[in-house]
Amino acid sequence: MNAPETDLSACIRRMVKEYFHHLEGERCSSLHEMVLNSVEKPLIDVVLAQCDNNQTRAAEILGMNRTTLRKKMQRYQLL
Repeated sequence: MNAPETDLSACIRRMVKEYFHHLEGERCSSLHEMVLNSVEKPLIDVVLAQCDNNQTRAAEILGMNRTTLRKKMQRYQLL
């Protein structure tokens, strides 16, 4: 039995379908990386704001270590 789809999952499903619709049959590549990059930056940004920029707490919420969080913050220019 499949778990029910969350609102977030439904939103991502809708946006990926819309992306393919806009391609109008053109080929695409690296979709997985593109979607992850599109989601990861705002996710980290919102979690940091929720934690008043406490990186240790944000890393705990995100399920990663603080060093990984800092690397991602640098990649997305969130420092």
